[in-house]
Amino acid sequence: MALITKPLIFNVTRRIPELILPAKPTPHEFKPLSDIDDQEGLRFHVPLIQFYRNIPSIEADPVEVIRKAIAKALVPYYPFAGRLREQAARKLVVECTGEGVMFIEADADVALEQFGDEIRPPVPCLDELLYDVPGSGGIINCPLLLIQVTRLKYGGFIFSLRFNHTMSDGTGIAEFMSAVGEFARGAEAPSIQPIWERHILSARNPPRVTCTHHEYDDVVNNIPIILDGDMVHRSFFFGAPEISALDGRLPPHLHRNCTKFELLTACLWRCRTIALSPDPNEEVRILCVINCRKRFNPPLPAGYYGNAFVLAAAIATAESLSKNPFHYAVELVMKAKTKATEEHVKSVADLMVIRGRPHFMLVGNYAVSDVRHLGFGDVDFGWGKPVYGGPAKGEVGVVPELSSYYIPFKNKKGENGIIVPISLQKNAMDVFVKELEIMLKNDNENRVC
Repeated sequence: MALITKPLIFNVTRRIPELILPAKPTPHEFKPLSDIDDQEGLRFHVPLIQFYRNIPSIEADPVEVIRKAIAKALVPYYPFAGRLREQAARKLVVECTGEGVMFIEADADVALEQFGDEIRPPVPCLDELLYDVPGSGGIINCPLLLIQVTRLKYGGFIFSLRFNHTMSDGTGIAEFMSAVGEFARGAEAPSIQPIWERHILSARNPPRVTCTHHEYDDVVNNIPIILDGDMVHRSFFFGAPEISALDGRLPPHLHRNCTKFELLTACLWRCRTIALSPDPNEEVRILCVINCRKRFNPPLPAGYYGNAFVLAAAIATAESLSKNPFHYAVELVMKAKTKATEEHVKSVADLMVIRGRPHFMLVGNYAVSDVRHLGFGDVDFGWGKPVYGGPAKGEVGVVPELSSYYIPFKNKKGENGIIVPISLQKNAMDVFVKELEIMLKNDNENRVC
């Protein structure tokens, strides 16, 4: 169940970083982000990574192929070649300058096989595979994308990308990467044309908060307690047997309606809370990242590559979450997800303007983001689908012990499932593992009839 990443050390030789410009002239204009985009909680960079096998019949250099494809993709996606500016009331606007995205050509003295049969985050030596070019990591006045293509020993390569989260969510950046792949394979245009239309998710005039937003509760000290001591990073695999074991703990009326996401989220939230052992009366919450593209009427246009999600918060006291049956947590998660309506999204946008773009709640929080259906594993630059494609780290944001991704994964046995990276202090991790083993114990004693 628990997969522990083994250390791997290697050397990477990098060329001088360069800027890739759009292949054709693009408009010079200012394009405001939406009020969902430019909230404080999204002002960070997200690293992604793709591993590709060697194809002996292909003589082309992946660095050159991808470099040219990026330039072509930056024509329809020209805002990515610009720079963010901050205007009055902290409003973020893209100045479409055509300055380009940061690109690094590199070679590593390591073979793909050395990463093992089960590549998963956190990826070893990520700082080498996605070099943080000095001065490139800011939010304002910095490149919006950083891309490194690293050739591997004996063939194969790694494509690494870091994107400014205020510009796109996972769906949006996956569409950009797919477009680069299509151009690399000879396409004249992307199959999904990018759409800006950020006004759809901007605040109303006048702004009005019409929903309850516990995910942005205002507290005096919105700083999480960072765990001291050695942090342990583990990845947990949930295949059909594990999901079935969790489902067996539910009463009949929940079997029909409960999703894998809800089962898994409730389980992790409960086990993690028990592992951290907070005060029984302390309020704990789970934040579910919910894609809202299809929750609008009509749905958001295909190709919308801005942030189109909300954080749905489920809240309980530590004691009630730990002591109640499992279905208590499941029902809380299910109820939280129903709040992610079109009106809720508009209310969040209005709240951002009224309250000065606050950060989401950090105290007592745990956030989860499901990237199983975003298409990272389908990005093809001409060498087929990646061996692994998706998040390079396990966390959703800047505080690793407060968040996790749900990543599609096939284990050594060929079983498809979900892998979830977890970061906790060692003592807490030991408790977490024990609690999870209890939850996944599949016997008649734990089944609800």
